[in-house]
Order: sequence, then C-alpha cells, then structure tokens
Amino acid sequence: MLVRMTTNADADGAAQSPQRPEPDLEQAPEPEAKPRRRAPAGAAVLREDVTEAIRAAVFGELAAVGYARMSIEGIARRAGVGKTAVYRRWRSKLHLVLDLVSALAVQGLPAPDTGTLEGDLRLLYEVTSRALRHPVASQVIPDLQAEAARNPEIAEALQKALREGQAGVANGIVEAARARGEIRMHIDGELALDVISGPLYWRAVVVRGPKPPKGYLESLIRATAAALKAL
Repeated sequence: MLVRMTTNADADGAAQSPQRPEPDLEQAPEPEAKPRRRAPAGAAVLREDVTEAIRAAVFGELAAVGYARMSIEGIARRAGVGKTAVYRRWRSKLHLVLDLVSALAVQGLPAPDTGTLEGDLRLLYEVTSRALRHPVASQVIPDLQAEAARNPEIAEALQKALREGQAGVANGIVEAARARGEIRMHIDGELALDVISGPLYWRAVVVRGPKPPKGYLESLIRATAAALKAL
C-alpha cells in the first residue's frame, strides 16, 4: 500500500459534521471496568488501519466510477467507515485525490542495480509494465489525465507525481551506466528521461492496448539502451 502521507486536514476535520450521527470506527473500545470518558476536543487519534482502508477505497472508487462521479459517501461506504472518518483527514475529494497522487512520487519505483544498463532497464520495464496493466491503474491513470485537462490542481499533482517518480529511477539508471562507462558522461538528462520512460506510458495512456506482444519488452530494452548510448 502507499507510504505514510501527510494529510490535507487536521484531526479536528475541516468540513462541517454531517447532520445525522454516523458510526466512528476510530473510537477504540475501552475495558468495561473503566468508565467511558469523552476525549478532549482536538485530541482525536487517527487510526492507521482506517486511513489505509480509505486510501484503498479511493482507488477502488476511481476505478469503478471515475473522479467526476466519485463521492465521499461512496468512499466511506467502500471503506466501511463513516464520512466523519474521511473528513478528519481530508477536506474534500479533491484534496484526498491530490494527496494520494502526490504520494506516488514519494512511493517511487525500485532503483535497479543489476550491474548492466540492459539489466537495469529490464527490471524497470518489467515492474512498470505490470503496474500499468493492473486493472486499477489502467482505469485510474487515464481518468485522472482527462480530469487534469479541466483541473489545474490535479494536473500539477499528477505531472509532479509521475515525473518525479520516473525521473528518480531514470536518473539512477543513467548515473550507474555513466559510472560503468556504458554511456557518455555528458548526455541530455531530459532526453534520457523521455527515452527511458516514454514508450510504456504511451502504450498505457494513449494506446491503452492489451499486454505487449511477446518479445516487445526485450526489443524495447535493446532499442532504449542503443538510444542512450547514442545520445
């Protein structure tokens, strides 16, 4: 699951409380021998298991209905919590999605260290290809890309998340290849990032085709390695 993230709302909640009381799954049960005490205002403890359930529910809702039709009610229902649990962490569905998308850059991809340029590219492409073919990712990424055209905040967060996540790994591959003498010391870093990351995202977001044909990744690895050596 996603790494621990900073939320956009504090424990007090930034939205108005619902009119009708809802079950609050974050209230830890107390032993029967102890009298129940009301927690002081502002002292709510955000349970990590509830937070993780909400995050998972967001991706499920995005994949099922898309951003435009997604609602806090639907997220809470899928997570098995009350709406107040969601509002304690995020002010709105926009802030919730922005937080999760921004976390993708922090989560990152594994940094390959196989000892060869082609080996590093192979590991990166195998992991990325599987991730992009996941049913949730294949629905969520194109939907957020479409929403980004209408919402500058989502556009900025998505661009930052995808770019930073890929740039960190691609730069590591390039630096390792330089140190081994497999590519020239001075190459265009921006162009190298485009060469390494572009093909799979093109297939995932634009073509949106099925699993790449047999031998595609190996051919892509050789072509990308040759291109980097030619830069």
